[in-house]
Formats: sequence, structure tokens, C-alpha cells
Amino acid sequence: MFSRATAVSTAPLAIPPGALATDEPYLLEVINVSKGFPGVIALSDVQLRVRPGTVLALMGENGAGKSTLMKIIAGIYQPDAGELRLKGRPVVFGTPLAALQAGIAMIHQELNLMPHMSIAENIWIGREQLNGLHMIDHREMHRCTARLLERLRIDLDPEEQVGNLSIAERQMVEIAKAVSYDSDVLIMDEPTSAITDKEVAHLFSIIADLKAQGKGIIYITHKMNEVFAIADEVAVFRDGAYIGLQRADSMDGDSLISMMVGRELSQLFPVREKPIGDLLLSVRDLRLDGIFAGVSFDLHAGEILGIAGLMGSGRTNVAETLFGITPSDGGEIRLDGQPLRIGNPHLAIEKGFALLTEDRKLSGLFPCLSVLENMEVAVLPHYAGGGFVQQKALRALCEDMCQKLRVKTPSLEQCIDTLSGGNQQKALLARWLMTNPRILILDEPTRGIDVGAKAEIYRLISFLASEGMAVIMISSELPEVLGMSDRVMVMHEGELMGTLDRAEATQERVMQLASGMALVH
Repeated sequence: MFSRATAVSTAPLAIPPGALATDEPYLLEVINVSKGFPGVIALSDVQLRVRPGTVLALMGENGAGKSTLMKIIAGIYQPDAGELRLKGRPVVFGTPLAALQAGIAMIHQELNLMPHMSIAENIWIGREQLNGLHMIDHREMHRCTARLLERLRIDLDPEEQVGNLSIAERQMVEIAKAVSYDSDVLIMDEPTSAITDKEVAHLFSIIADLKAQGKGIIYITHKMNEVFAIADEVAVFRDGAYIGLQRADSMDGDSLISMMVGRELSQLFPVREKPIGDLLLSVRDLRLDGIFAGVSFDLHAGEILGIAGLMGSGRTNVAETLFGITPSDGGEIRLDGQPLRIGNPHLAIEKGFALLTEDRKLSGLFPCLSVLENMEVAVLPHYAGGGFVQQKALRALCEDMCQKLRVKTPSLEQCIDTLSGGNQQKALLARWLMTNPRILILDEPTRGIDVGAKAEIYRLISFLASEGMAVIMISSELPEVLGMSDRVMVMHEGELMGTLDRAEATQERVMQLASGMALVH
């Protein structure tokens, strides 16, 4: 009823030497594809092959060309050179719809749902079932959506408005929408970046079902454990070039990282030797009615305080309250021993707070503006007066910060939306560092960026702390929290469960507290 158009058919292909043994043809082949943008060669003569019933993990640092190639496969971009073959036949996709109709669906890293429409309307948009009066048959769409969600074991109401869903629930709707096309090739770009461990396990079970149906899956992630959990093969890109392909069971984390970055990352989490300084921030019984209560902690100059907890624990809400986005309903905040009421972000910035938000696309970037405009926005008032902006001095400051943080961009006039995720994140960090903050709050600072960019950001955070800046770091990745933090504060459903010193913080202890259990000694 809502199925895609019939895919291109073809005779079986011969399997080249070195491929995994199979009698099946390749579902998809990318042959010597190149793609350039103004000032940037995104892809140079790359290749890729996807077999039926397998998961191919596509790995590489941000800027390696992974997303560009996926957008070519999905019909969003057109290649400058090279060829795509679907089941052995050359194909050209002029639009995303053409790719979908041929049997290729993509789950994008940035969610593309309509928040003011229902789940059912989002899943079947453009493929709506009509009744005898040639009007949309909402009842039939509801029934089809209910069957789809039941098959995928996704417990959501088809009539629920997408705007009411959590980010994790929206991600599951995106997955259901992609599966609804019954595509031969399914591209998943960072599908677990915003879902919980339980939902990740659920997604992996869906992937196993799709493999059993003979689907080919291209899986892009920066999480090494996911690669070795579900991938059959691993292809690696670096700087827009194809590096190689190996069986997943023939690799380990170190060899994969070495292929991705072209070097070994011997020390992912830097060692800091400078002692922690004096008490800077004191928080007592902070609360936001209905969200969290009883949050108390101290933060010292030169300290990195990690905040861990499962999704919905209130971690981000605490950060937003400290920054004045959602002023507290009670409790006390003291800065340098003096009571402080933070009623808005403007006051927070004046007092030396900076917040790198959880979702850079939704609440961090101005995607249609340049790198320069995105960086300068936080300090613009200090360079404006009498109706004029000191643009020369402001540009010099931004250029200097770009160099210090090694933001890779052809120019400051480049649209920030064209940069890799890691470079976007570094540009946002540069924005806040130009305000000379005393307290830097980082909410998921390495979400959706590669291991090489992570190492750079870890080194930067460590350096800032060694220079006396106080850092609050929220992360869903436990190794990151444990590797970077001097102390770890753990939350569960709006309650502070406990704070662990670096020496006593282990994954087991943190997960105990994050699950709402008292520590077992």
C-alpha cells in the first residue's frame, strides 16, 4: 500500500578477489566517485561496496567525506565524477525521491521530522493513502503506522504529535520511517547519538532483523563499541580519500583508530599536573520545580566536574539553570562567596559563565551564517558603539582563536553549515572562549564528532582547566566522564544521587547511581 517503486533489477555480478565469500551480487557499488565544493575537495576517487544481509560500518574523522558520499548515494548531491551501481546496473539519482524509489533510504544525523504533524503523517508524508473521495485516509494511515511500530517494537501512539516527543523518540520515528520504504539499502548516519543504551539495544535488534531480510546497511558512527557489536565489514575514509576495507572481526580499536587518523592516539585523555585551586562556585539545594531538586555541589578553579546520568536525569536542566535559561525556583548559588541570582543568560555571561549547548544544530549554530558571524555573536556588544562595529579588531580576534583551536575552514566567510561536526564544535567553543569565561559548562562536547577531534577537544579542556578555568562537563559517554573529570556528580530522575572522587569513580559505581541505586561497597 505504501511500498516504494520497484527497484532496478540486474543479473548477478562476479565477486572480485578478496571479498567475503557469497553467491549474492553487491547491492550497491560506489566506483571512483569524486566531489568538490568551493575551496574544498570533499571526495577524491573513493569506492564502496555493500553486500546483501550485511552491515558495513563507514568510519573516518569529521571531514573525511562520509556524509558527503552518503548524500550522493541518497540523491541529495550529484558527483563530479565516478559511478554508482545498484544491483550491478549504473544509476543516477537526480533527487532524493529517485533514490528512495530505487530502494535507498537514509536516516540523517540531523532529524528531519515535522514537529507539528503526527507520527503517522511524518512517516507517510508524500505517500499518503487516499480514500474513494481522493482525500487522505487518516484512519488507514493510523492502522498502517500502528502495524509498522508494532513490528519494530516501538511503543508510540501513531497520532502523537512529533513535537511532543523526546529526541530519542523522534530518532526511533526516523528509523521507522526509513524502514517503511522497504528499501534494499539503508543508510544510518549517527543513529544512536541521541538515544539511550536501552534504545540502542532495540535498534541493534531491528538491524539484525533487516540483515535477516537481506537488506544492506551502511552504518556511520563515532562509537567504536558499536562498530564491533554489529558491523560485518569496516570501510575507512580519511581526508576525502578511501583508505581501505577490512572484516570487523579482524580489527581492534587501536588498528581502526590508526586507519582513521593516520597515526596512533597514545593518550586520549590528557594528564593534568597542576593542583586544583580555590573554591569558585557553591550551589546549595538548587531546584527547578517538576524537573530537579536538592542539587548541591562545589566547583573549584582549575577543576573539571563531570555530570553523569541517564537521559531525562536532569543533567541538561541543571546546566541551563546555572546559565539563566530556566531560572531556578529555589536554592542558592554563590560565586566567590557572594550570593548570585542568575535570571538570564546575559547576566550569566557578565558573571563569567559560558554554556556550550547539548545540540549544536538546534541551539548552538546559526547554520545559514558564516563562521565569523557564528563566532563573534557572543562578544559583538563589546566591539560595538556609536552605531559602529570594530570589525577589524573583531575579525582579528576570531582569526586568532581559529588558529589556536585549529578550526579547519577555507575562510571565516565560509557558511558554518558546510564544516564538519568537529570543526563546528570547535568554532562554538571559540565563540565562548572569546568571552573569557571563568566557568565553562560543556553539555555533550564531543557528541557526533570523530576520535581525532575528540582528542583535540580533550586537550583543550585539560589546558583550560590547567590555566585555572572551572569546567562542568556533561556527557553520556562514561569513558569520557571518567577519563576527564576530577569528580563525577551522578543524577537520576532529577535527584543528585552522589558525587565520586576520581579515584573511586568506576563505570559500575556511576551506573549504580545513575540507575537510582545506592552504592554497594
